This record gives sequence, C-alpha cells and structure tokens, in this order.
Amino acid sequence: METMSGRKVLVLGSGGREHALADALLASPSVAEVVVAPGNAGTSARPAWVSGGKSLRCATGEGLELARRERPDLVVVGPEVPLTAGVIDELTREGFLAYGPSQRAAALEGSKAFMKDFAARHRLRTAHYAVVTEVEQVESRVREFEQPPVVKADGLCAGKGVVVAESHAEAITAAREMLGGHRFGAAGRRVVLEERLLGAEASVHAVCDGERAFVLPAAQDHKRIGDGDTGPNTGGMGTYAPAPLITAELAERIRVEVIERALAGMAADGNPFRGTLFAGLMISPAGEPHLLEFNVRFGDPETQVLMNVIDGDFAELLASAARGKLAPDAIQVAPRHALCVVLAAPGYPATPVLGAPIRGLERALELDGVRVYHAGTRSDGAHTVTAGGRVLGVTARGATLAEAHALAYRAAALIEFDGKQLRHDIGARALGPEVR
Repeated sequence: METMSGRKVLVLGSGGREHALADALLASPSVAEVVVAPGNAGTSARPAWVSGGKSLRCATGEGLELARRERPDLVVVGPEVPLTAGVIDELTREGFLAYGPSQRAAALEGSKAFMKDFAARHRLRTAHYAVVTEVEQVESRVREFEQPPVVKADGLCAGKGVVVAESHAEAITAAREMLGGHRFGAAGRRVVLEERLLGAEASVHAVCDGERAFVLPAAQDHKRIGDGDTGPNTGGMGTYAPAPLITAELAERIRVEVIERALAGMAADGNPFRGTLFAGLMISPAGEPHLLEFNVRFGDPETQVLMNVIDGDFAELLASAARGKLAPDAIQVAPRHALCVVLAAPGYPATPVLGAPIRGLERALELDGVRVYHAGTRSDGAHTVTAGGRVLGVTARGATLAEAHALAYRAAALIEFDGKQLRHDIGARALGPEVR
C-alpha cells in the first residue's frame, strides 16, 4: 500500500465527533497537520496541530472557501447538514479529495421516506411503514397499525425527530404537530409512520468506497436523557464498543445483508456511496437484524468510542475510500474496549443553560487511557465554559468493557460544572444493572 506522508487534513464540524476524528487523524502516520473548523474549545486548545475559523457555520460555500485557503490533502466532513446540502460535490468539483457521500447519496439520511423506499426496493429487512403528507390522512393511516406506530419527521432533526408513541392518540397528535410545522419545522412536513420493533438497538459503521466496505466494530448508544432509558430522546448520552450483542456470526450477516446490499443498491440506482454508511439496527429477540435508519456520517457519540478501538492509519483509510480504492489494511481493529459518558448541560435536551465554567478537565486527562472530547464548549479566555447541550464526551479504553466503564466514570466524576447531567448506566446492557 502506497501512502503519502506529511498529509494535511481539514475536518469540518464543531462537535465531539469532530474532536474524536481530529484526534485519530492526527495519530495517523501519514498526517502532519489537522485543521478543524469551526471547532470548539477542545480542538483550539492545541493550536500547534488543530485550529480553525471561529465563524464557520459549515455551510457548503464556507467549507469550500476554507478548503481553498488551507489547501488540504484530504477534507473530512463531520455533520449531516453540509453533506445533504452537497458540500462533497462542491469540493470534488474544485479538485479536493473529500471524504463523504454525494448529495444524491446523502438522501439516505436526508429523507427517511427515501431511505424506507430504497430499503423496500432493494430487499433490506425493515419495519412496515407508511408515508403521510397531509394532516387529514393522519388518523386513518395511524389506525392501520395494530400497535401504536413510531412517528418520524422525514428530514434532518439532529437525532431528535422521532416519537416512540405509547398510544395511537399520541402518534396522531405527534404526526399532526409535525405536519403542521409545530415540531421540527420544514423537516416534519412529511412524516413516516413505522411499525414499532422490539429488541435491542446497535450501531454499525462502514467506511465505503462505492463498492467495498470496511466494517467497524458495532457500538451501542443510549438515546434517552435518564437512567433506565427514561425521559426524552437526545442526540446520545453515551456509547460503548464493541457491543457483545453483535456476535461474529451476526456481524457477518449485517455486512452481507445490510451494508453490501445497500452499496449494491445505491450503485444500481446510479448513486454510488462513498463515505461512512452508519446503519441503525434493531436486533430482534430471535437475533434477526432489522434496519431502522441509515445515517451518512459517523455517529456522535459513537465516533468517540470507535476511534479508541482501532489502530493504524485512519487518514489513509478515509482517503482511499474517497479515491474509490479502499485500502482495508490501513487500520486494524484493536483487542480492547471503549466507553463514553456524555456530560450534558442543565436543561438539555429542551432548553440547555449555557455559559458555566468547567472545572477538573486537567485532572481527568491525567488518567491513563482517558480522552475527553469536547462538544459544546468554548473558551472565554480565562476558562473553558459550556456552550451546547452536550458538553463533553468522557471516553476511556480498557482491556475489558468493565475496565473501560470504571475508568470513564472515574474521569467523569473529576469534571464539574453547574447542573451537570449524566447517565449512570452506560454499558449496563452488556455489563448488567449492577454497574449503576
């Protein structure tokens, strides 16, 4: 494998995912410099290797202008919004090597109705569904489902556009509010009603070059704000990997029946998929994998743990995928575990209270095996302060999941800010409820 050296990488984004990606990219033997824009207090804390424009909002034009200025050898786009807006197409037309899907391929995440129709057309196992566009249709379509359906806004909602209804009446109300523009704005003007599936969820990420895929270890996210999966949905309160729920046999089935079938389907439709294909799966009690959704980028906070269970040249893996010539030997899956605990601001996810000074970061980072990825943070000169709903992703690696769990929570306890929220049961699905 021929790999360039002295590579300069531009990462677009500002969250914990982008901090984790930048960290892994900088550790790649082929990389000399990483620029993150707009970044956060964590990425700007080490300006010798990570810096970026403070005002960049990650719109397509701004990303292109920054690339023109920085002249990177590789651009890695973190969030879904610029991907679905076509930033990869613009960068590619200008001659930049950019990792991520085209705008047409990004519709797999940009529209849940598109994804469901694609899955049905290409024989991907998924739940029964109906697409609704008119308020007058809602009640009759909801009543077609024997059990209350899950209600999903069609467009992008930062991982929060899903209502798991407990009654048909709740589903009807949620769908009507979405279609009326009262929930999620334009993203909810089309609604997908979906059969509720039982089982355990898993996240599977694959780095794809249009035809082939390198499948990373499965992770498990914790979406609800409270212990025991209580309270409203969030962008994710913690993760761990690898997830023991996904056995080697099941992982192979997912690779063949979900990832490879999706790549073949996208190519057949004239939209070859290059970038990260992130399959959200429900594993039934019988062990059958059902596709819940596709995302077209690395998950957050899944990335934080995935970057801690691989070794090698991550930058070369992404660059080779962007070129359409995947180099799967660029990285190796390491024989270790990782667990991430998200620290959130008070009031999150509804109305987070921001601006609180963060204490104890240095003490947490002194622990061997701990990384603290910044998400909603900024520097006010004297202090690092909270600047978003999800503030930090405290991540630890260990020889066992129990070891990673203990270390992550030890580090999380050292970090303080007013009103800090965290779940105490990250990893309980694998380790048992006694971890709380």
